[in-house]
Amino acid sequence: MAMQIVYPLLTAEEFLQIDFGDRKAELDNGVIRIMAGGTARHARVQFNILLALGSRLRGSGCTPYNSDMATQTHDRSIRYPDVSVFCGRDGSEDDDKKAFDDPRVVFEVLSAGTARTDLRVKLDEYKALASVDTIVFVDIATERLRIVQRTGPNGWSDDTYDVETDVRLPSLNLTIPHAEIFARD
Repeated sequence: MAMQIVYPLLTAEEFLQIDFGDRKAELDNGVIRIMAGGTARHARVQFNILLALGSRLRGSGCTPYNSDMATQTHDRSIRYPDVSVFCGRDGSEDDDKKAFDDPRVVFEVLSAGTARTDLRVKLDEYKALASVDTIVFVDIATERLRIVQRTGPNGWSDDTYDVETDVRLPSLNLTIPHAEIFARD
């Protein structure tokens, strides 16, 4: 008879104390999920978004982070968006933090292995954060964008664009051109 081992669910605080070495992991409702690395195209698009945001946000009090900065979506989930923007987190008291719980904008660059979780589970978790204004899903295979934006206390618009579309980020008072996101040089 096979014995099933039951592991206790981790809290976000417990998870953030674990050193995974060269591996990257997320905490998904108390369960550790090891993450695979991305492709060159994925990394390029992520870098393009960071580059576009970095130059536009300099001096604004808002900072774009890559997937090394965690977002705590609730007590038992830690996510690593491809790009996230946090505002008011530029003081020295935040320098050693491993996660923040108040992103303003989140970008997820989709891959075949992560799209289902990104578009369902993570979308719901990000929408539950009161600080989030815009969630952008970037499909690198088709160069399509899905932009989910808060329209009020409980309302959201959710638009998928099959044509080139610039990403308007009203809460940051800026726009990122479609061509910059998918640039190859």
